Amino acid sequence: MMAASELYTKYARVWIPDVEEVWKSAELTKDYRQGDGVLQLQLEDGKELEYKLDPKTNNLPHLRNPDILVGENDLTALSYLHEPAVLHNLKVRFIDSKLIYTYCGIVLVAINPYETLPIYGTDIIYAYSGQNMGDMDPHIFAVAEEAYKQMARDERNQSIIVSGESGAGKTVSAKYAMRYFATVSGSASEANVEEKVLASNPIMESIGNAKTTRNDNSSRFGKYIEIGFDKKYRIIGANMRTYLLEKSRVVFQADEERNYHIFYQLCASAHLPEFKALKLGKANDFHYTKQGRNPVIDGVDDAKEMSTTRNAFTLLGVNESYQLGLFQILASILHLGNVEVNDRDSDSSIIPPNNGHLSVFCELMGVTYQDMSHWLCHKKLKTATETYIKPIPKLQAINARDALAKHIYAKLFNWIVDHVNKALHSTVKQHSFIGVLDIYGFETFEINSFEQFCINYANEKLQQQFNMHVFKLEQEEYMKEQIPWTLIDFYDNQPCINLIEAKMGILDLLDEECKMPKGSDDSWAQKLYNTHLKTCALFEKPRMSNKAFIIQHFADKVEYQCDGFLEKNKDTVNEEQIHVLKASKKFDLLVELFRDEEKATSPTGAAPATGGRTRLSVKPDKNKAGQASKEHKKTVGLQFRNSLQLLMETLNATTPHYVRCIKPNDHKYAFTFDPKRAVQQLRACGVLETIRISAAGFPSRWTYQEFFSRYRVLMKQKDVLTDRKMTCKNVLEKLVQDPDKYQFGKTKIFFRPGQVAYLEKLRADKLRAACIRIQKTIRCWLARKKYLRMKHAATTIQRYVRGYQARCLAKFLRRTRAAIIIQKYQRMYVQRTCYKRKQAAALAMQCILRAYMARQLYKALLREHKAIIIQKMVRGWLARQWFKRSLKAIVYLQCCIRRMRAKRELKKLKIEARSVEHFKKLNIGMENKIMQLQRRIDDQNKENRVLSERLNSLEVSHAAESERQRVELTRLRGAEEDAKNNANKVTSLLEELERLRKDLQNTQKEKKAIEDWARTYQDEMEQMISELKEQNHLLKNEKNDLNRLIQEQSQQWTEKMQRALKEETQQLENDLNEERSRYQNLLTEHLRLEEKYDDLKEEITLAVNVPKPGHRRTDSTHSSNESECTYNSEFAESEEGSRGGEDVPKAILDMSLFLKLQKRVSELEQEKQSLQNELDRREEQFQRARARDDEEHKKARSAELEYESLKRQELESENKKLKHDLNEMRQSLRGSAEAGSAAPGSPAYTVLLDQLNASNEELEVRKEEVLILRSQLVSQKEAMQHKETMTEPLPYIEDVQKLTDAKEISQAYMGLKETSRSPRFTRRPTEVNELVSRLRLLESQLQAQRRSHENEVEVLRGELQSVKEENNRQQQLLAQNLQLPPEARIEASLQHEITRLTNENLELHSDDPKEYKAYRISMLRRMVDLMEQLEKQDKTVRKLKKQLKVFAKKINDLEGGQMDVSPGQTADEPVHPVNIPRREKDFQGMLEYKKEDELKLVKNLILELKPRGVAVNLIPGLPAYILFMCLRHADYINDDQKVRSLLTSVINSIKKILKKRGDDFETVSFWLSNTCRFLHCLKQYSGDEQFMKHNTTKQNDHCLSNFDLAEYRQVLSDLAIQIYQQLIKCMENILQPMIVSGMLEHETIQGVSGVKPTGLRKRTSSIADEGTYTLDSIIRQLNSFHSIMCQHGTDPELIKQVVKQQFYIIGAVTLNNLLLRKDMCSWSKGMQIRYNVSQLEEWLRDKNLMTCGAKETLEPLIQAAQLLQVKKKTDEDAEAICSMCNSLSTAQIVKVLNLYTPVNAFEERVSVLFIRTIQTRLRDRKESPQLLMDTKLIYPVTFPFNPSSLALETIQIPSSLNVGFLTRV
Repeated sequence: MMAASELYTKYARVWIPDVEEVWKSAELTKDYRQGDGVLQLQLEDGKELEYKLDPKTNNLPHLRNPDILVGENDLTALSYLHEPAVLHNLKVRFIDSKLIYTYCGIVLVAINPYETLPIYGTDIIYAYSGQNMGDMDPHIFAVAEEAYKQMARDERNQSIIVSGESGAGKTVSAKYAMRYFATVSGSASEANVEEKVLASNPIMESIGNAKTTRNDNSSRFGKYIEIGFDKKYRIIGANMRTYLLEKSRVVFQADEERNYHIFYQLCASAHLPEFKALKLGKANDFHYTKQGRNPVIDGVDDAKEMSTTRNAFTLLGVNESYQLGLFQILASILHLGNVEVNDRDSDSSIIPPNNGHLSVFCELMGVTYQDMSHWLCHKKLKTATETYIKPIPKLQAINARDALAKHIYAKLFNWIVDHVNKALHSTVKQHSFIGVLDIYGFETFEINSFEQFCINYANEKLQQQFNMHVFKLEQEEYMKEQIPWTLIDFYDNQPCINLIEAKMGILDLLDEECKMPKGSDDSWAQKLYNTHLKTCALFEKPRMSNKAFIIQHFADKVEYQCDGFLEKNKDTVNEEQIHVLKASKKFDLLVELFRDEEKATSPTGAAPATGGRTRLSVKPDKNKAGQASKEHKKTVGLQFRNSLQLLMETLNATTPHYVRCIKPNDHKYAFTFDPKRAVQQLRACGVLETIRISAAGFPSRWTYQEFFSRYRVLMKQKDVLTDRKMTCKNVLEKLVQDPDKYQFGKTKIFFRPGQVAYLEKLRADKLRAACIRIQKTIRCWLARKKYLRMKHAATTIQRYVRGYQARCLAKFLRRTRAAIIIQKYQRMYVQRTCYKRKQAAALAMQCILRAYMARQLYKALLREHKAIIIQKMVRGWLARQWFKRSLKAIVYLQCCIRRMRAKRELKKLKIEARSVEHFKKLNIGMENKIMQLQRRIDDQNKENRVLSERLNSLEVSHAAESERQRVELTRLRGAEEDAKNNANKVTSLLEELERLRKDLQNTQKEKKAIEDWARTYQDEMEQMISELKEQNHLLKNEKNDLNRLIQEQSQQWTEKMQRALKEETQQLENDLNEERSRYQNLLTEHLRLEEKYDDLKEEITLAVNVPKPGHRRTDSTHSSNESECTYNSEFAESEEGSRGGEDVPKAILDMSLFLKLQKRVSELEQEKQSLQNELDRREEQFQRARARDDEEHKKARSAELEYESLKRQELESENKKLKHDLNEMRQSLRGSAEAGSAAPGSPAYTVLLDQLNASNEELEVRKEEVLILRSQLVSQKEAMQHKETMTEPLPYIEDVQKLTDAKEISQAYMGLKETSRSPRFTRRPTEVNELVSRLRLLESQLQAQRRSHENEVEVLRGELQSVKEENNRQQQLLAQNLQLPPEARIEASLQHEITRLTNENLELHSDDPKEYKAYRISMLRRMVDLMEQLEKQDKTVRKLKKQLKVFAKKINDLEGGQMDVSPGQTADEPVHPVNIPRREKDFQGMLEYKKEDELKLVKNLILELKPRGVAVNLIPGLPAYILFMCLRHADYINDDQKVRSLLTSVINSIKKILKKRGDDFETVSFWLSNTCRFLHCLKQYSGDEQFMKHNTTKQNDHCLSNFDLAEYRQVLSDLAIQIYQQLIKCMENILQPMIVSGMLEHETIQGVSGVKPTGLRKRTSSIADEGTYTLDSIIRQLNSFHSIMCQHGTDPELIKQVVKQQFYIIGAVTLNNLLLRKDMCSWSKGMQIRYNVSQLEEWLRDKNLMTCGAKETLEPLIQAAQLLQVKKKTDEDAEAICSMCNSLSTAQIVKVLNLYTPVNAFEERVSVLFIRTIQTRLRDRKESPQLLMDTKLIYPVTFPFNPSSLALETIQIPSSLNVGFLTRV
């Protein structure tokens, strides 16, 4: 240690022992000097104290750690490691911060809060999943995660050892650890093994847990559960081993305790029908459940718990018959306890005949009543030659009854454990396991017996293993850091273990004594004294007892009473009772329990308890079943030793993790800490031993970077080198002179205890000195400034005074006087200020002093009151003890007196019997009596002879008489029957007469009553009429008042309804968002199930090793389900077959699992098919109704197509003619100009020829336009009629288009609800019923529409016939026109149009004059337009003719004046002054492909497309445009099969590529953008008016004409939602590792936060090392996301939603980690967080995304950071916090305040009173109690319609896409 004089200085704080509080804090008031025998101390309450040092050891008291180190997560982070520091740190964390978990090196200390805390939810589990153990606050989940991670990383089995006293929370801790594994790992099959593992908990709790005085749910047995994992570290099964079942609780419970829970659950469920046969009642009706006199646990519903237990049995595969059998055995145990045994005499007993409870017991067990009642009161004794049946007294019979009950329960317990293990057993090979040990802690009571001996023996073994493991870890750490290893002395409890289990040890002598015929507890105790008393220092003999012994355990000395050790170790039961039970014929389960009793692996039962607290049952290893005969003879101690040895072997083969549960008080008060009880448990559980081992070496460990960051202030600039290691070495050599106080490792610096506190002291002194120096400098500067101002003022005054002295003395005097006045007020101000300051200080001191005195007075009164209560209880106890002793003495005295009198009487009788005179008196008259008796015998013989003769005669006469009597009897019986019949008739007549008389009397009474009632009724009616008249008058008045009120309220109601309508609209909008979110969640679940189904199919295929085609759905009907849910198109199958061998690993599944999965798949397919058939059947009716309309539409469409084909033929013939004329003209020109200079090929000739061709083409185009106009006029009416016909049967669509805003919202809401609940996503019966009801409603509507359709069809048929006739006539005219020249053809067509329009005008005029007038006006306008167009065409023709003539003249002129040009020169210098690409006019924005090229199309355009190349080089969304153009062509040619096949292939291919590369953000973003663009194209070109508003005329011409793809739009929308959610998950996986490091751990502002000691648990450093993430990493990643989405052409609104989701994830993950990390809750960390958030906001501003709502998602994190920085002292501060933190829940605010930790000594902790003030102010908030934010939340996404301005006909397809087989149309 450092020199004591340097540490024990004035104001140093120390710990001194205290009787009440164990340790008290005190402060030195005087420096300690070497040799002083007394320390001058001052307690925290101000009391002065002289602490005397031990003159022998001269040990100084323990030093107290600096306040900055108090409350640390790890006790090893404390600088001073000793018992008071540990106790204080635990108390501060538990009481002030409400933290129940604390690390102590490798041990997790868990303090039972006796209160339900919200820290075990699924969100907490996922928050700890994947985290390093030191990064998060201590938690049982952190230990479980560390075990799980080490199992996967080190390939080594793990164990979690949970120990502690009863009521400390062992069972709950073990349960949460198993729940963590079940949640994080999941199961490897559909069997849901993790649910079964968790389901074993309620079963074991019901049969193995009970209420005790210390715990309402105390485990009365120990268990070790091995949770098995496969190679992928998923749970595959579990196995349980149990130890030390307390069987005596079945038959005995102390006050305020209960039997095992299952009995009370059974009694609470006795009313159920299946339990009627058990004949149960209330718990108070049975002896075995009412001894504790408190059968109810507050807050526990036993009937509900029974239901949970039964459900758990069912989940684990125990069927109903076995469950009822279990409950039957349990009920029989209860009835057995009520069997009464009575005394027959002093040595025997008897059970009364027909005992009800024994009868029920025998009936339930299926045994005979006589056998069971006999063997309950008798026992069989066997000798070498004979067997005796001996009756037993009442006490032994009762004990035998109880022993049988305990034995049955132990057998049942073991049977249940075996079946639980069978249910949890897995056929898959176990790769590794994690064991969870939940066992008793060290126990010591006033009376300790065999049970406590076994428990403490087990704890000795566990403590030895713990010590060795701690020692090993310390050694490994030192060797890893290459620090010289010095042997650390630690407590080795091997001598104590040898004392117990070695040869001639306690257990060995106990077993030997049990084998002795006359062995007893006394003789065994003497053997112990003789063997160990003088040879073993750990064994002692009590001074006042010869039947007890003391063992010095590692935790404490324990005195054991020898009474009952032998009997409990033998553990006997009456074998004849077992034979009776085994002979049961009716109860198979009972026979199964006792089958092969000689081969049983558990002892047969227990003898009656004669002392101690508990009875034991041991369940040794199952693997030793081969030694059956020997196991049966083993004692309990030997079996327990063997099972314990097996347990230790298992633990030594694993990596252990320790959880020590501490019970803070014995009264179960929430968050109440009793230091005495805590210290006892800390000593017993080995926590202090861990501290001692750590303190013996170098407990404080810092990395070089952390040390440099913390103690940089102690270094000078010249000391700072580039090498951090050398810098730290140089500084430490200067700061700490003793080199033994520290060691330099490879990566860390190791310090002795107290060195960190010393360095912290130096750091605080340096900072304090720096503060003082800064204050000194500033004050000097201020004083100097003031002095200079005063000096300047004085100089100025002097100058002016001297200048004016001669001239104005009076002025000088006035100024002097003014200066004096100023001085007066200045001095007065200074003195007044000083006085006020002193007054305030005095008042504060008085206030504190008076408060302190009041508290002391209160404490004194409280102590006096408690002392009086204690005295009262003690005096009462003493009085009762005196009374009991007096009563005992009196009874004993009476017994002695009565015994003395009896002895005297006996003596007197003996004397009399010996005397001769007595015999003579007795024999007087004996001879006379003998003679008289002889004579009497002779007389009797004579009488006998006479009587025998008379008897013979009587027999003869009796035979005759009996025959006569028999005949007479027959006659009399007949007569008797007749008499009975007559008597019955008479009796019935008399009864009838009596009844009639009574009826007459009743009738008279009723008549009288009716008359009285009539009179009364008349009077009442008269009175009522008068009252009604009055009421009528009042009602009239009230009516008038009500009418007036109604008029007044009607207006109010109108206003209310308007407000309600507004609120309802808002609510509907909110419900719409909720339903959208629910719908998208269903889509996610649906996708997950699809993937799981595909994986199972692939696994089954690989297992069977036979390539089977998947389930194939027929393509008969078109539905969204088909394209979304089915992956079985030919393309999908081919792709699966090509990649099956590469993507899926080969695995061999169990055949049973394969069959089970196959059966389940078939069931799901049948259910799916049945629902689909029902839906198809309903849809067929609607399809039939539409089929007729489709046929009519096709006929009309065919007529139109015929007309268009004729038009195309005309155009083609015209084109051929023009080409022919042009060729002839060229040939004539070439022929006429062969000899001229301007021959063909010359530049001038070429120019003229091109211009001429262009003119001809322009002329032909104009002609074609005229023909098109004519054809449009012809088909316009037919198209309008067809459109009206098709839209009439769909009034619902028109209604939807006419909806108002509010109705649109509600209709959209209902539609979305129906879609989200459709059978495509959910298979619940209720929703299927909804579907059926909706289909029935649809059917009724369709039937009504069918009738209207039939009428309309008749009308349409007539119109169709007329249209056909008109069409034939038009075709004839068209054929005639085609034979005419072009000019005549145009005139003929116009003449025909005029004639047709005239006929239509006449028809309209005859039908409706008004309609005719409007129609005529429109037609005239159209005709005018046509005439204008015709005139323009004529002008153009004339103009072109003139140009042609001009060109011909120029050609003639050029023939004579130009020179010859060679052909080579013409080829070398071509001239093209005019270049008009006229042939593109025919492109309609469609792509044609062949059916067989569909697979190639989706392969090249989807599966093998690389997003990066497309995004960089091509237009955004190009694949979507290409696919839509292909779809347009399929629609154009009216190919239904091609449209459906293309869309299905596209959707399945997108799903497939996303499944294959779903973790690539670029791929997912690319296909999200293209899917949305494809969806927008379907909407934009659908023909719906709402989507055509922003289209150009050309785009409207490109709309789909044949198919309505609205259903596919919904499927694509669902696909887009799935891709969006996959994009969010992919983005989350990328961001997740960066968030905590970048937002919390990294110091963006260097030097603001200091690093505190971390303890043994490694914590992630806040210094940015190479490879760690920073805030810049997050921003770079956000930039990457944003740029990728922009390159892919993602919609801006969709980008905003993605960014909002990104920022929510960042804020939620950061806040969750902040709430779970105490080391992050400080003022400086709040500044870092606010700076980081500001950088994120700056990024939003740079990207123009401030309005997307992302900033609002960070509001909880911003408020948490502000909460860390605001002042937290006064009520005003509390009010400010409550108003500021409106986005944080109350639990989050309180959690942050509890976790707030000062980093520097200048900060203060938050007081408990302030936190309670906050809770009081926020208690009215209505919010969720959830602590953490939901990081899995995904906001519902919407896809706003975003039309494209890109024209389809202008899109160029690059060759890099390899889609050359597509043809532009």
